[in-house]
Amino acid sequence: MKNIQVIDGALNAVYDVFSATDEEFALIFPPGQDVAFIDEVMARGPRADLDKAFERIWQRRIPKAKAIGIHGLLFYELEHKKKYYPTRRDEEATNPDGSRLRAFKP
Repeated sequence: MKNIQVIDGALNAVYDVFSATDEEFALIFPPGQDVAFIDEVMARGPRADLDKAFERIWQRRIPKAKAIGIHGLLFYELEHKKKYYPTRRDEEATNPDGSRLRAFKP
């Protein structure tokens, strides 16, 4: 199982963490990526498989204090954040000028 944190643009968003099977995770995040935007996910399809996967994932919320790691970030309604994640990898996030957001690699 892999944990996905949902970052939502809603004013009342709480950025919950959900557990996904490896297969469900692979539907959302292409190989080598750990950042996704819902419009891109849905455009990749297949829609029916994604709908079923999300139905299952939404039933597996994990309290943040009990989550062991975050394996992916899924953004909703925050298209303006795409420019900060050009490679769709969190560790490779960039500043507005294109420079690396993080100066070091863990």
